[in-house]
Parts: sequence; structure tokens; C-alpha cells
Amino acid sequence: MPMIRANGLEIGYDVTGAGPPLVMLHGATTSGRETFAAQLTPLATAFRLYLPDARGHGRTRWDAADGFQAGWLVDDLTGFVDALGLATFHLAGYSMGGVTAIGFAIAAPERLRTLVVAGVSVEREPRASVTRRLMDPARIRRSDPAWAASLDRTIDAVQGPGAWERLLPAIAEDVAVQREPSARELRAITPPTLVMCGDRDPLVPVGQAWGLSRQVRDGRLFVAPDSGHDVLIARPELANAALHDFYRSTASVARTRADAVTEVPR
Repeated sequence: MPMIRANGLEIGYDVTGAGPPLVMLHGATTSGRETFAAQLTPLATAFRLYLPDARGHGRTRWDAADGFQAGWLVDDLTGFVDALGLATFHLAGYSMGGVTAIGFAIAAPERLRTLVVAGVSVEREPRASVTRRLMDPARIRRSDPAWAASLDRTIDAVQGPGAWERLLPAIAEDVAVQREPSARELRAITPPTLVMCGDRDPLVPVGQAWGLSRQVRDGRLFVAPDSGHDVLIARPELANAALHDFYRSTASVARTRADAVTEVPR
């Protein structure tokens, strides 16, 4: 399990597969291997997969008492890919990781060969309200003891006692104040983009996912039937087929974009 120094953090990450680089960003409270459990095996046959742990998650130590901001995650990603020497790469993000992916795509679209975002919207509501309710530690301890025990084992075991009970409210507070990207910023996202969502996602209405797919320069939309927020886990066969078709149909564009940027920006 390698570690790399980037943006003032020691970032833990997993790496597997062979092929062009694909960086995969997990959702809040989880890890890359959990978020993308159903996608790793098929994707590893075509890509070199990099799965970094976000700050405060997994092996990347960070105490949310010192704050938590989506913009910091974009900076962490930039530092991570720079440290790896990746001038261009494919990028995929789920939920919190999708917010990070969109932020990076706005800041440095030329470095992306393709972009996939799942379970994410650029609009604040209903994400903020639902996140605030779901990430209330008192509610989790009271109503979802199995999840609380899992967070004790996975987050607190590495980050320290009480870490997740500081992390989750900090994430929810950040979601409530995240700046919504402008139409011009979204239009500047030039890589081929796949937006994925479930038709019953309480955080991301289908209309918002559709809107995002239309606002980026070259967008596509995949909606999984009978699926909530965990679209990649709930309907893995459909999600994997959509990913396969997307990467196959955009391969020539991805190669052209890779050839256009050959050095890591300084």
C-alpha cells in the first residue's frame, strides 16, 4: 500500500492494472476499493488504476477539527497527480469524489483525457439538506449502529478516536457552502464526460444530472433504473456496460488529448 507526499499530506493510495492512467476518487466515509468494488476488475484490464485516499479517510491522515473544504481536495488531487508525474489522465469520481473531479476539470481541463462523475450535482440542494441529515453523528449512533461500528473500525482505527464524528459534520458543513460553478466554468470542461446517476437518488435528481451533462462541452448521461445514490454498487452490470461503451467510444479523442500535453505543469 504505497504512500506519496503531496500538498503537505502523506497520501495513501492503491494502484492496480495496466494501461493508460485512470485516477478514481471515492465518496465520503469510504475508500476507492469500496466505492469502485464492482468496477476495478474490468477496468484494470484496460487502465492503470490509481485510487487515492481523500484527506481524513483511509491512510491519508487529517483531523477535520482543522477544517474540511472541497477546494482542498482539488489541491490534494493536483499534488497527487503531479507527484506521480501524470501530465494527463482519465479521471472518475463518485459523490464527494465527483465534486473533486469537477473542480479539477474546471481548473485544468487540458490535463484530462476523459471525465466520469457519478452521484454528483453542481447544485447545492437537495444535496446539502440530505447530507446534513445523513451525516449527523448522533443520528448514526442512535439509528444506524452498524454503520457507526463500521466507521469506528475504518476511519477511527487510522485517524484516531472520534475522528469520524468530527469528519462527517465537517463534510456536511462544507457541502452547505460550496460555491456552485458558473455556466461558463462548466462549459470550459472540454474532455468527453459521462454523468452517471440513479433514478431514485435523493441527493441528485435526474434533472440535475441531465443538466450537468448538457452544460459541459461533450457530455453524456447514464441513468440507472431502480437505483439510489449508490449507483455503481446497486446496478454494477449496467454501470460497467456504460463505462465500457464510454471509454471505447472516446478512445481516439482521449489519445489526441494525451498527445497534446506531455509534461506535468510547473
